Amino acid sequence: MRIRVLYCVMNEINITLLFAGVIAGVIAGAAPIVLATLGETLTEKAGLINLSLDGSILLSAMTAFAVACQTRSLCLGFLAGALSGALVALTLALFSIYLHCSQVAVGFVLTLMTRDLAYFLGNSFSRIRGPQVSPLPLPFLEDIPFFGPVLFQHNLPVYASMLLIAFCWWYFYRTPWGLQLRAVGENPAAAYARGIRPGKQQIFYAIAGGLLVGLAGAAFSLSAKPGWGRPQGAEGTGWIALALVIFGGWDPVKAAAGAYLFSFLQVTGIYLQEYFPSVPAQVFQAAPFPLMIFTLLIMYAAQRESVIYRSRNRPFLQKCLRLFSGSAPESLGKSHFSA
Repeated sequence: MRIRVLYCVMNEINITLLFAGVIAGVIAGAAPIVLATLGETLTEKAGLINLSLDGSILLSAMTAFAVACQTRSLCLGFLAGALSGALVALTLALFSIYLHCSQVAVGFVLTLMTRDLAYFLGNSFSRIRGPQVSPLPLPFLEDIPFFGPVLFQHNLPVYASMLLIAFCWWYFYRTPWGLQLRAVGENPAAAYARGIRPGKQQIFYAIAGGLLVGLAGAAFSLSAKPGWGRPQGAEGTGWIALALVIFGGWDPVKAAAGAYLFSFLQVTGIYLQEYFPSVPAQVFQAAPFPLMIFTLLIMYAAQRESVIYRSRNRPFLQKCLRLFSGSAPESLGKSHFSA
């Protein structure tokens, strides 16, 4: 009897440790996606669409790894990656705001150009060993049962990604600067009438969002998937981040939750390969992408007037619809005067 009880206890401990390991892997793997998603949310809240994310992440990843290899400094590597992302975003903002070019067209051109530029300039750094971020467990907090391994045994980029979620929510909805940001994204002309300079605001938030996107690229090559090569492993992340901004209804907390959901699908796919060896590995690798598309379709359906009308007498359904509610800033993607 004692042996059976001991076996049950050990089995429960193993399941708990496995679950904690999965959640910790989800949080760590989602860090670059969270950073890129928050950066794009910040930019789109100001009314700009930055479609250069995918190429910008690759260029930032290459730049960060190259600088870190040459200088042996992770700090300089992250700084170079952030500046690389900011420079790409600034280019998009200048063409869109002052030259009134199509944001979509400029974004597509930039993502293709930066991707090819990253592969070309980073060829000499391909498949070589370089510095990478080490784990930084937080004293005392790391020893908390379950929550310690899940939340407090990561590295600095992961901690930064979690803190930035709360900071962005506070900045958007609890500060006068966040109110100005949302005003510019909704109605630049009205914001200008109130004494706000929409053009300068959009440039500032394009650069700020680009810095976060650049940090996401650096987090890939120096932390999540250390090294540089072709493919690097970050391909497609920019498009996922763009979809997650829509998934989150341009809300930083919901968008970050979508990033963790996507990471969870990726991590569980890795574990499922062990239990279903007959299924091709490519199926599990590609599964998160159609699932995210399916989620976006649900969100689209939840915002239709007919669906909202039918849910008026169903409180539970109304709560579910509010979870998927969200609308794009009114001036998103539109050119206006560059005041």
